[in-house]
Amino acid sequence: MNLPSAFEEKMKYLLGAEYSDYLGCFDEPRHYGLRINTAKISVEDFLKISPWPLEKIPWIHNGFYYDGENCQPAKHPYYFAGLYYLQEPSAMTPADRLPIEPGDKVLDVCAAPGGKATELGARLNGTGVLAANDLSNSRAKGLLKNIELMGIGNVLVLSEEPGKLIPYFTEYFDKILIDAPCSGEGMFRKDRKMIRAWEEHGPDYFARIQKSIITQAAQMLKPGGMILYSTCTFSPEENEQTIEYLLEQYSDFDVCEIEGYEGFTCGMPEVTASKDKRLSRTVRIFPHRMKGEGHFLALLQKHAAADSDTLTASDVKNTTGRKKLPEDLTDFLADIRREFDPGRFDIRADKVYYMPEDLPALNGIRFLRTGLFLGELKKKRFEPSQAFAMNLKKEEYPRIIDLPVSDERVIKYLKGETLDVEDLVSPKEKGWYLVCVDGYPLGFGKLAGQVLKNKYLPGWRWQSA
Repeated sequence: MNLPSAFEEKMKYLLGAEYSDYLGCFDEPRHYGLRINTAKISVEDFLKISPWPLEKIPWIHNGFYYDGENCQPAKHPYYFAGLYYLQEPSAMTPADRLPIEPGDKVLDVCAAPGGKATELGARLNGTGVLAANDLSNSRAKGLLKNIELMGIGNVLVLSEEPGKLIPYFTEYFDKILIDAPCSGEGMFRKDRKMIRAWEEHGPDYFARIQKSIITQAAQMLKPGGMILYSTCTFSPEENEQTIEYLLEQYSDFDVCEIEGYEGFTCGMPEVTASKDKRLSRTVRIFPHRMKGEGHFLALLQKHAAADSDTLTASDVKNTTGRKKLPEDLTDFLADIRREFDPGRFDIRADKVYYMPEDLPALNGIRFLRTGLFLGELKKKRFEPSQAFAMNLKKEEYPRIIDLPVSDERVIKYLKGETLDVEDLVSPKEKGWYLVCVDGYPLGFGKLAGQVLKNKYLPGWRWQSA
C-alpha cells in the first residue's frame, strides 16, 4: 500500500507504537453496515425477518454488520420498503451520539446522501422538524430520495451555502449535526481513490471550509442547544484544531462527554496550540482498534441564556396554507387513520404539502422540499404521492394489497408493471390501494376490475441487473 509520505509521518506521530497495527488493517477486508430504520420497524422485528445473517455493531443500537461480498441488501424488497439504510459502521456514530429529543428542531448541515439525516429523522419520530441541507443540488436530490424512502415527513430539504441560512434560522435549532467535508484520510482503507483526492486537496484546504461551517452553524443554534461535529479524517487541523477555533471564537460553547465504547480513542489536546484539556472529550476512531473506518467526533453545547425577550427565528411562524381545503383532498384524507392539523397544509401549483410546525418564513431559500409531499390535485381528483405512501403505516390506510416477499408480484410492482390481483380483491372494489410487502408500504396503485394500475414512482423502479 503506497501512502503519501507526509500522511505516513503524521500517522506515526499520532499513533506511535500502534502505527504498524494501523498499516496492518489495510490488508483486512472492509466492513459493510446496515442500520435498521426504526421509524418503520423495531430492531427486534427486523431481526425476525432479516433475509441474511447479521452481526451486531456493538456501539450502535440499531446497527449491524453484513457480509457484503455474498449478499446484496440493496436488491431486496425490504430496501425498497425503507426498512434499513446501508452505511459504513463508523459513519453511523455521529447521528447516534447526538441526543435527539421529541419535538427538537434539527439541522444536518452537510446532509447528502442522507445516512445521518435519515437516522435523525427516525429518532424525531414525526415530531419537530428536520432540516437537511447540502450545498450540491445534485447531491441534495439523492438526499431527498433517501429521506422520502425512509418515510420521513417532518422535513425541509435545502440546497444552500450554510451562511445563507443564518438570517432565516438564527438561534432556531435545538440540535445541529455537521458531518463536514474533509480530506477523507479515514477512508483510505475503504476507497483507495481518496488518496489521490487527498494529494489534490489536503487538510489545510478543508480546515478553512470546516471553520467557516462550524462558526456559521453556531449562530443557528439555540442557547442550550448541541452541535455534533464529525469528520472521516485523522488530520488534527480538521479535528481538534477546528474545535479549538470554535471555542476561541465563541466562549459560550463547551465540549461534552460522548457516550463511550472500548474501541474509541480520546481526542488529543496536545495537537493544538491551546492544549485545552476539554478537547480530550472528543473521540477518535481508528480502524485498527475497532471494526469501522476512521472518524472523529466532538459534541458541543452552547451555554443556556438567561430569560430574554429577544425574538428569534423560532418565534416567527409560517401561516401559509390556512385556507379551506379542496373537497377532493379532504375526501381522500378522511379515510386515513391519522389526525391532521388543517393549518399545516400548504398548496402550491396544485401540489399539496403537510408542513412541519413553527417554521420561519422561507422566501428566498433554495429548497427541494418543504414538508411532506402528499400529492397533486388533478381535475376532480387527488393523486397521492410516493412520499406519502412511504410515510404511511399499513394500519393507517383502509385499502391495502399486502404481498408476502416471496410473491413474484412484489418485484413486478417495483418494476412498474400492472398487477392482476383477482385473488386478493372482489370485482366491485376500486380506488387507490397501498401496496405493501409483508405489511410495509412500497407505494400506491389504482384498482379497477381486479387489476392494479401501477403508480410506483418511475425514478425509483427496480433496475434489472
